[in-house]
Amino acid sequence: MTLRSTRRRFVAASAAAATLSAPAVLRAQAPIKWRCQSMWSSAELTYKAFESFCKRVGEATNGRIEVQPFAAGSVTGVFETLDAVSAGVLDAQSSAPVYWTGKDPGFSLIGDLNFAYSHPWQAEAWYYHRGGLEMLREAYARFNVYPVGVSWWGVESLVSKKPIKGPADFKGMKVRTPQGMFAEVMTKLGASVVVVPGGEVYSALDKGVVDAADWATESMNQRMGFFEVAKHSVWLGHSMPVQEFAVNAAKWNALPADLKAIVTACVREWTWDQIQRVAVDDARAIGEIGQKGVTMQRWSDADLKALSQQASGIWAEWSKKSPLAKKAYDSQLAWLKALGRVA
Repeated sequence: MTLRSTRRRFVAASAAAATLSAPAVLRAQAPIKWRCQSMWSSAELTYKAFESFCKRVGEATNGRIEVQPFAAGSVTGVFETLDAVSAGVLDAQSSAPVYWTGKDPGFSLIGDLNFAYSHPWQAEAWYYHRGGLEMLREAYARFNVYPVGVSWWGVESLVSKKPIKGPADFKGMKVRTPQGMFAEVMTKLGASVVVVPGGEVYSALDKGVVDAADWATESMNQRMGFFEVAKHSVWLGHSMPVQEFAVNAAKWNALPADLKAIVTACVREWTWDQIQRVAVDDARAIGEIGQKGVTMQRWSDADLKALSQQASGIWAEWSKKSPLAKKAYDSQLAWLKALGRVA
């Protein structure tokens, strides 16, 4: 056999081997695809921030992970996503831990400790530096779900058809609230609590089914049209729910270490991108609704302190409802004392 013929056979064999192995290589390089449902409608700024996050994951991983976002209700019910991710119907979710209070009362304390924090950085510090995120991960592990990280959309306000200048003004009012701790605060102030879905709040305000509603921040309330029928925005500093990005645990565990690190970093970017987008939009909304006859009401420091003290009593009561509730209460109480927000 000549040197030339040997070389030809080697080149041909190499080409054949490359051809045979190509499908396997292509399969190895195929992107990991996650279907993720958000808690927000497609009209919300928070959903647009989440779409940006999904795009960022694709860019940062050089296309190795594709997160396909779905608006609330697109695949499954808003209150069913945790079970859907657990079962693999969805690969991931971006929802609120408070939604799972029915599964464990501790999710209410870990997800939105009413009247506790005045700014997202305080809650974020608890999550990332005082054990809160590890606590949430332990709680979600029961459902085969791994929370990668968390974000917020800001401190919420009430919308009201009547002036609410102090605690006494709640007496006899009908207030839309979600179930949980804030509903108990309202009840103790003499209000009647009405639980209706978010999509029905405008109609409930318009028809007088409720006098006031607890929904979200000023810009989000404005987008829902609430200020068309309710001319008072009441800031109590009562609610600042957390939102997570969580993945089916088996699918998260299957990722190589570098992809886990990249997705985790993208979540931290999303945390403050969302917070800042909503804050900027709130500033815009406050100016606009003020020009349309909406009264911005903020209570005196004394009244806010009294309401916070009442809420802290409810925290203590809820801490007795489950081991997770006790753990979340003790940990956050220690942090709030360190911050000087409680005695």
